[in-house]
Amino acid sequence: MPLGTLYLVPVPLAEQAASKSFTPYLVDTINQVKEYIVENEKTARRFLKEAGLKTPQSELTIHDYGKHSRDTPINEFFIGLVAGNDVGLMSEAGCPGVADPGSEIVAEAHRRGIKVVPLVGPSSILLAVMASGFNGQSFTFHGYLPIDKIERGKRIKELEALSRQHNQTQLFIETPFRNNPMLEEILRTCAPKTKLCIACDLTSANEFVQTKTITDWKQKVPDLHKRPTIFLLFCS
Repeated sequence: MPLGTLYLVPVPLAEQAASKSFTPYLVDTINQVKEYIVENEKTARRFLKEAGLKTPQSELTIHDYGKHSRDTPINEFFIGLVAGNDVGLMSEAGCPGVADPGSEIVAEAHRRGIKVVPLVGPSSILLAVMASGFNGQSFTFHGYLPIDKIERGKRIKELEALSRQHNQTQLFIETPFRNNPMLEEILRTCAPKTKLCIACDLTSANEFVQTKTITDWKQKVPDLHKRPTIFLLFCS
């Protein structure tokens, strides 16, 4: 029996941004797929509805792969695929497999010889690089920096040095409620002429993307509390 296909289905980054986030092909795909592996079932069901799902949700099979379900044997997520059923993989927001635990599912699919098909959708990392004006040919996403203040400051200096040495854009994030302390640390640590791009609430009505030098940012520091943000450093 032929194996099913694993479709990687992007999810909107913000509330009321569904129309910016899906393509006609994505809509066609979700109306053919009846089984999903998701990081957040509530988010996934809401997006499927917003995206134009015609299949009654009661007919869907939803596997929870969130942080409280990681102990589930991985084989259970592949029963449908092995039986020949197509399955969708969805993150809580953005692209599955990118800064997302779904990458483990994708890796296992490749090990099993299952076809993997990524669908077009929003990636906050790429949107931030696009809007920054920084080097888009060489960039690195570092995820979360250390929580410890001293270690975090050291890491920021390391990233600044890497950018200067390799002409490379450095990206990182913080838990939204710790954004303001992170920004304070960046402004305190980096050289005056280092450029910082703040990409905040991407695709939402409150989207904010600006690139300035550290000196210029110090003139007016934005409030980023509880706002999903990507920080980008670049030293030319």
